[in-house]
Amino acid sequence: MGAVRIVRRTARALALAGVLAATALVVPQSAVQPTDASLVRIRHAQGVAVGGQDVVWILGVGSDARPGEVMTRSRGDALQLVGLNTRTGAATAIGVPRDSWVHIPGHGPEKINAALYLAGPRGMAGAVRDLIGIEPDYVLVTRFPFFEDMVDDIGGITVTNPRRFADPYLKKEGFAQGRIRLGGYDAMAFSRIRKDLAGGDFDRSANQQRTLRGIHARIRSQADVPGFIERGVMTVLAHTDTNASPAELYELAQAVAQVDPSRITTCVVRGRIGFVGAASVVFPDVAQARRLGREARDDAALRHC
Repeated sequence: MGAVRIVRRTARALALAGVLAATALVVPQSAVQPTDASLVRIRHAQGVAVGGQDVVWILGVGSDARPGEVMTRSRGDALQLVGLNTRTGAATAIGVPRDSWVHIPGHGPEKINAALYLAGPRGMAGAVRDLIGIEPDYVLVTRFPFFEDMVDDIGGITVTNPRRFADPYLKKEGFAQGRIRLGGYDAMAFSRIRKDLAGGDFDRSANQQRTLRGIHARIRSQADVPGFIERGVMTVLAHTDTNASPAELYELAQAVAQVDPSRITTCVVRGRIGFVGAASVVFPDVAQARRLGREARDDAALRHC
């Protein structure tokens, strides 16, 4: 049965690739503005499921680029290393606090969020690899307005918030404790606020993981709706600069939709707050980060946090 499913997915991916190729021929290039997201393939050239690869690692980065700034040459505001096991349906997310003081390949010690500004998506991938020990297969960089639109497009999400918090700029009225419904803007604010959180950057990274769970739950609930995955892939292609093929994007979307919610594990890299000069930084617990990498590398599952 597994072989049959792979053949069916392969056939659908190839069919989708043909549809997208035909669409590219009839849609004027001026109508396509791939500036909202960037998906960079770092390692593997084969398709996700077509090539038989069990675990795919995607580094998600929220760029704080302002209008007119280059998205992939700005600081990274949200950093989540996500693993998808296409064989077992397991998935994991390892959060990295944005102020983590690390070595950026070719640039020396800096906050990890500067890796995107200094060296682009590949530089960010290298910094995360050196910290956790896992090199991402893909780096996905998005602008926050595109993230908001994406959440709205899938109909909003539901998250479980462990404690009430607020922010005078992003969400003055705050977020209630318990299960709450978030539209696009609120999902962005929920993922970015840190000053009212007891754990600061660490709690913010955990909230980003709660947002990812909410997005996954919504995608999974709609995955069997005819055309849902295909429409999503076409939307991503219209707004994304990528060196991945349409078939790869389709397979990635299918891998996300097939994750078993009961097999999702998450953890945030720990650390201590300190200073480098006048700058407040996080000195990450490198031993813990490497342990998380060793545990999850081969099967996208964490046993401890």
